[in-house]
Amino acid sequence: MANQDRRDLLRDAAIHVLAREGGRGLTHRAVDAEAGVPGGTAKNYFPAREALLRAVAERCLELYRGAVPASPPGDPAELAARFEALLRDAAGPGRARLLAYLELQAESARRPWLAEILDPIAAGDFTGFELAQRAAGLPVTRESAALVTLALHGALPHLLSDGPDTLAAAGLDDPGAFVRGVLRAAYPGAAL
Repeated sequence: MANQDRRDLLRDAAIHVLAREGGRGLTHRAVDAEAGVPGGTAKNYFPAREALLRAVAERCLELYRGAVPASPPGDPAELAARFEALLRDAAGPGRARLLAYLELQAESARRPWLAEILDPIAAGDFTGFELAQRAAGLPVTRESAALVTLALHGALPHLLSDGPDTLAAAGLDDPGAFVRGVLRAAYPGAAL
């Protein structure tokens, strides 16, 4: 296995450990076990816990950048479908990555260097979501775009905790209807 492939295997394993066990459970030994590699491998690549945290944060940033759509949405309905897909991914296949990211965000409150690594993810959403709303033909203002982004970000912890009463109360038991409602609130009269 090539050096970079092994690093990626360990970083991906660390994402799963962080998602499942939280910050306190992120140990070199747990990463080795998750990756199925000999004991001491993670410590060899990431000698200190801070190096392991940095590696996970950098991997989350790489995965985020790799998930950005290449083409802009053509209309508000396509935009709504993309935002719905993002929410469904967060509650499904992307769950571990998002849980790890949220754990890292909490950790970054105590470690400013970690916040610097993670900042492009949220900042990228504000910029990218605003551009997507413009491309979809909506009458975008900075405030309306931020409102949509914050609503989507605010939905994520509830989707991850999966409490049925909370999901129903927020309208997140139907992510498509939730997204359309957010867009209608930000852009009254938008054809969705």
